Amino acid sequence: MDLICFSHIRWDFVYQRPQHLLTRFAFYNRVFIIEESLLDGKSNYYDIVDQKENNVFVIKLYLSRELHEDQKDDMIRRLIDAFMSAKNIHQYILWYYTPMALAYSGHLQPKLTVYDCMDELSAFKFAHPELKKYEARLFSLADLVFTGGHSLYEAKKHLHQNIYPFPSSIDKAHFVTARNELTQPADQKDIPYPRIGFYGVIDERLHIKLIEQMADMRPDWHFILIGPVIKIDPATLPQRNNIHYLGGKEYQELPVYLSGWDIAMLPFEINESTKYISPTKTPEYLAGGKPVISTPITDVVNPYGQKGLVHIADNATGFIDAAEKIFACRDNKAWLKAVDEFLADMSWNNTWHQMSELMENALAKKSIDLVPKIKAYV
Repeated sequence: MDLICFSHIRWDFVYQRPQHLLTRFAFYNRVFIIEESLLDGKSNYYDIVDQKENNVFVIKLYLSRELHEDQKDDMIRRLIDAFMSAKNIHQYILWYYTPMALAYSGHLQPKLTVYDCMDELSAFKFAHPELKKYEARLFSLADLVFTGGHSLYEAKKHLHQNIYPFPSSIDKAHFVTARNELTQPADQKDIPYPRIGFYGVIDERLHIKLIEQMADMRPDWHFILIGPVIKIDPATLPQRNNIHYLGGKEYQELPVYLSGWDIAMLPFEINESTKYISPTKTPEYLAGGKPVISTPITDVVNPYGQKGLVHIADNATGFIDAAEKIFACRDNKAWLKAVDEFLADMSWNNTWHQMSELMENALAKKSIDLVPKIKAYV
């Protein structure tokens, strides 16, 4: 059975939850990622881009600039129908990351509808004003709902009878290499120590003021930020001799950069946009053997902070104090052992296996539920 995913995240943007999960589905089935449409001259067309992962196809939709706003959804429907016909797609699962896709996919008739609610998108900067309306509709249509963390599950569990929390997981084999002494990349090798680093999207969720304050309080410490800058003006980022913006990096490069840090940080704002996030970076940093300091993000505090695996601080002074304790600790073997025990059963493979079982059960249930209706009709 094919899987068609509607995503607000470009497949080649940042390698994260969607890529980890759907490439695993693609081991046995075709996966089609339909990205949000782009404006392109005077033509309406789609392009199918094969990915390096077998069985993964990205569908890029291009709309004419001359198309009226109220015509766009109908045109996208036509493009989707055309690509499905071209690829001979008949038996399929719909997998949603963005509820807004219902505006042009509601006519489809899948065998199963899954909503992987990885974030509270309505709280993000520039969120569509009708997003909550479409999400309510998606909850009514979905056979199965997954959430990106436990706090998001608690907030949404009353909205669906078949909903399950799946926090961020990890590819341990990839990140554990950061525990080794790796050859440093050219743009990091000359940055002095000590180094405190972050990788991820640099957007409105990042506590920029906190980083600026720490850099001013400890001018001899160096703060490294890796990732694309989106939704905020790069000119607003603090410029200091000890703050280093290295830009976006490929997923394969991250362990090398991580290996060169003394401490990894999660300096997120505490606001509506971060209320339900479950940072994938948390277990990745830990697998790399790096001590972690985080602001009090709910899904980091519980379980990581409560188990003593991550230091929690809510201001620059707290971050500095936590970092000084880490630097003063000469033996972290007990901490590292606790980290490894916690991460032992955590993997994207296990997450996908559990999701697959729930999907199979949901498909089976739908088949059983149809039997009496078919008999009654006959």
